[in-house]
Amino acid sequence: MSYINWDDTFDLGINELDEHHRHLVALLNLTYDILTQGATHDGIAEVLDELVYYTIYHFAAEEHWMKENKYPHLSQHRDEHELFCQKINEFQKDLLKQKTNLSLEVLQFLNNWLTTHILKSDADFGRFVVKSSHPQPDSN
Repeated sequence: MSYINWDDTFDLGINELDEHHRHLVALLNLTYDILTQGATHDGIAEVLDELVYYTIYHFAAEEHWMKENKYPHLSQHRDEHELFCQKINEFQKDLLKQKTNLSLEVLQFLNNWLTTHILKSDADFGRFVVKSSHPQPDSN
């Protein structure tokens, strides 16, 4: 069962980044499956490790696209990515310490961050690319 279902509202119109986001949503669903099936320490650690590696790859690609397209909010977007990475690193440290209730906290954070970030910050970039690629004629 999926925790979050991908739908067209998540699409930016940039195929590579949309595929990355689909994978991130799949990782969120995998996290949900692991947690609802009686998460083990190793299972949670494994999905967090994959999430860390994939987000580093994704964020670098996304920031590259933004730089190439001269996106004016790149710095702010990069800061959002950094905060996400810091939080995931905190989860990894807490997991090593066997912190209780980490499972639910991770799931809620991933859900809130991914949906908000994709639907707002990344969508803003998608609109910027579409507008820049297809200039609208003057209304005069």
